[in-house]
Amino acid sequence: MFSRSLKFSLLVGGALALGACGDDNTGGDLQSLDQQLVVNFADAVVVPTYNLLATRMVELDAAARALKNSPSAATLKGAQDAWFAARVPWEQSEAFLFGPVDSYGWDPALDSWPVNRTDLDAVLNNSDPLSQQYVSQLQETQKGYHTTEYLLFGEGVTKKPEDFNARQFEYLLALTAELKVVSGNLASSWTTGVNGQAPYRDTLAKAGEAGNTVYPTVEAGAQEMLGGVLVILDEVANGKIADPYDAKDANLVESQFALNSLSDFTNNLRSVENVYLGHRPESAAKGLSMSDVVKERDAALDTRVKAELAAAIAALGRVPEPFPVSIKDPASADEIEGAQAAIKKLHDTFQNEVKAVILP
Repeated sequence: MFSRSLKFSLLVGGALALGACGDDNTGGDLQSLDQQLVVNFADAVVVPTYNLLATRMVELDAAARALKNSPSAATLKGAQDAWFAARVPWEQSEAFLFGPVDSYGWDPALDSWPVNRTDLDAVLNNSDPLSQQYVSQLQETQKGYHTTEYLLFGEGVTKKPEDFNARQFEYLLALTAELKVVSGNLASSWTTGVNGQAPYRDTLAKAGEAGNTVYPTVEAGAQEMLGGVLVILDEVANGKIADPYDAKDANLVESQFALNSLSDFTNNLRSVENVYLGHRPESAAKGLSMSDVVKERDAALDTRVKAELAAAIAALGRVPEPFPVSIKDPASADEIEGAQAAIKKLHDTFQNEVKAVILP
């Protein structure tokens, strides 16, 4: 399991001071960093991503129940497709794993890997009644996406409807119920608040306002945005790709059971793209974005960031599927290392150049 909070502090740490930039089309003068940057980020990127995640988890839970109630090739495919669909908004949220997802431990509860098959078998082989509440108390690697993936897909997408027994269905439904609860709480934590806390959307969007102890300045809110981008780019290149590739160990591959790894990595880059452009792909740009700020101060750099994003995504697309196999194939080495290099280049551009423009 990756420690994203530690990575954030190591990559971004220290007090960062953001500076001025020229004009905008949202009403601020950008002589100092405009609050609309964080408002738009919260409203156009974070909240819709988490709302979509919560919706997709409801659909996954329903599909798992349909599979249990009527096991067939069609209902198994429906549940597997729902898992793939639920994976997209989560991976597209990984450039902003701060706030409630971190403080409440929902990131490891949803997405710890690699899983330990011995630990999973221990749950399957005990006699404890399985429920959402029971699963919520399990180790992170005994619940979440990848335990659900293991049950739905088996090794290398070999699972058949007849392979399920009653205990596996019991575990599966407890898992998807827990995923639904956690993702619903995550979405609510940003929109309405949980556990008596104010909506985190308001905490971030009101950065710089009197009494905001989390983000006493707009600059502190923008620091979170840039830090999240740096963390996920580092993690994809130097963790998600490098760890299994260097060790030639498929057990270290994320989403290895569904063979969804390269899609995960691509959606991590889409997450960076969404943060930088200030909107999700299904919606048009409306508010101030990081791209707008960079473009105003260094238009050539903005063009280059967008080109490097596209190049990194394209490089991942050239890595042969499935990733757990290609990491061991010498013929795939150039493509894998090329994707790593493209992502590292993008990371360094954000670290050294975008940061210098936004945080002079």
